Amino acid sequence: MAVLYAVPSTAGPDKIAFPAAYKSHVLYTTVDRPDNKQYRELWGTADAVAAMKAGRPLPSGSVLTLIQYKAQVDAAGTPMNGPGGRFVKGDLVVYAVMEKRTGWGAEYPAEWRNGEWEYAVFGPDMKLNEKANYKGCFECHKPHDKTDFIISQTRLVTPAAASNFGAAPSAAAVSIENFKFGPAKLTVNANAPVTWTNGDDSPHQVTVTTGTITRSAVLPKGARHTQSFATPGIYDYVCALHPANMKGQIEVK
Repeated sequence: MAVLYAVPSTAGPDKIAFPAAYKSHVLYTTVDRPDNKQYRELWGTADAVAAMKAGRPLPSGSVLTLIQYKAQVDAAGTPMNGPGGRFVKGDLVVYAVMEKRTGWGAEYPAEWRNGEWEYAVFGPDMKLNEKANYKGCFECHKPHDKTDFIISQTRLVTPAAASNFGAAPSAAAVSIENFKFGPAKLTVNANAPVTWTNGDDSPHQVTVTTGTITRSAVLPKGARHTQSFATPGIYDYVCALHPANMKGQIEVK
């Protein structure tokens, strides 16, 4: 297993068998990804989806399968929309699977263990990719322990205390649309509130990386996060769920 940490041989993606019966599971959401021109499907075993809807930890035996497809594009390279306004799926890229079993995860160091979850990546040929960045899977899901490490749960249930729905947008407003922050750079006075509003179907999470790291709740579509900065300076931030492509900056006067 090619990961960046040495762990006992009992741990690893080889624990997970390819979920050949995933189409008998529940297709609980789909996502258009304009940032990397992908169409994605998320499938889950029935008990797992029921637990997510109820806001409960998922039971042992839960399997979630994320299937990534290239979006079909036009001559200009722009993803094409189908009759429902969603991307049209093209070639299959990868199957990303997470599975939960009682007793799994104990071999991993605490700083990146995700409870009893394990991850595996399979190519279009359904063969295990032993060289995938599995450490990255754990790191991406680690902050989401309150939803049993499931990022996509916000597609099914939104905790009222975390969503910040209904909060009035501040004068300093940042929109989140098409996997971009707008404006990407914003100047505000010290202690002035900044409000981010997610307009994407995909959830996002505002994470300030300058100084002490702070994270918003995971924001489903329509949710807002408001934060102020007391000390003048330049603050960089990213979406913790899509850090490679979603970056912004706040300059505090």
